[in-house]
Amino acid sequence: MTNVTKLNTTSHRRYNPLTGEWLLVSPHRAKRPWQGKTEKKEGKSPVQYDPGCYLCPGNERVGGVANPDYKEVYVFDNDFPALLSDVQVSFEDDLFTAKSEQGICRVVCFSPDHGLTLSQMAIDDIKKVVDIWVEQYMELGARSEIKYVQIFENRGEMMGCSNPHPHGQIWATENVPNEPAKEMVMQQQYFERHGRTLLGDYLNRELQKNERIVIETDHFVVLVPFWAVWPFETMIVSKRTISHMGEMSEEEREDFARALRQITQTYDGLFEVSFPYSSGIHQAPTDGKEHPEWHFHMHFYPPLLRSATVKKFMVGFEMLGTPQRDITPEESAQRLITIYQSFQ
Repeated sequence: MTNVTKLNTTSHRRYNPLTGEWLLVSPHRAKRPWQGKTEKKEGKSPVQYDPGCYLCPGNERVGGVANPDYKEVYVFDNDFPALLSDVQVSFEDDLFTAKSEQGICRVVCFSPDHGLTLSQMAIDDIKKVVDIWVEQYMELGARSEIKYVQIFENRGEMMGCSNPHPHGQIWATENVPNEPAKEMVMQQQYFERHGRTLLGDYLNRELQKNERIVIETDHFVVLVPFWAVWPFETMIVSKRTISHMGEMSEEEREDFARALRQITQTYDGLFEVSFPYSSGIHQAPTDGKEHPEWHFHMHFYPPLLRSATVKKFMVGFEMLGTPQRDITPEESAQRLITIYQSFQ
């Protein structure tokens, strides 16, 4: 029995070297019947312009601010930011500690077309989104009070998205948030031991094994991580060792746009639905230090489990003990590969 066969049939733990945390995999549970909650099937909006949408061109947002009649990507400061720029809170002891967190929150409208998603946009138009991400990372990261720039997208009602207009967000924070902070520690430790990036070595091993590779472009690889928690979780990793988007060449930016379109199209084809997910870019902090340990990557965390209407819930043991999944990363990778190849 091969290692892959054992992993697909036997309960086991997997280690995530990016965070130092463990995952429980229980493949035998994938056959259990489902009588739990089902969600409504989300569809694509056929409307190019919605007069009631506060993100569409020319429409008024809360507070009376009107969007310009934008034709491409549009960025503005969030009207309801989670972070403020002029707060001062600080008290600390062994049990009660609170400190201020200043920052900037922005919204990025990917397109003026209300009915589009990244999967439906042309590569040239997605490239314009990538260019804005680079611009925002460099601009916000240059501020002395900003130590991290988190770029992310929540797509679909299932992920709590408050507006179907194609958009994402950027939160620039005074401190490095929890998840990239964990990744930074693990990448630093690996780089100190080996003199190479953790994800660079990991990607080379994945390319050799070719068990979880979904898409490969000239400059990026889309794969299901060995330690994936969500059923159809993927990660985009740069082939070249770059620590942040500002180091991308024009060719790499276009290729990154291509990878984004291909994986989102693949997701949409899996259950023939506008696929919900939370995605985000992890890259070097903007604290003024060199970060040779950081290797650029992007996470996709989709919640769907068995169909367009059955969602994966993180509850019980997963909240109180260890994250757990039924379908193995290898099985989900094969299903995504089949969908991707059907488009080629």
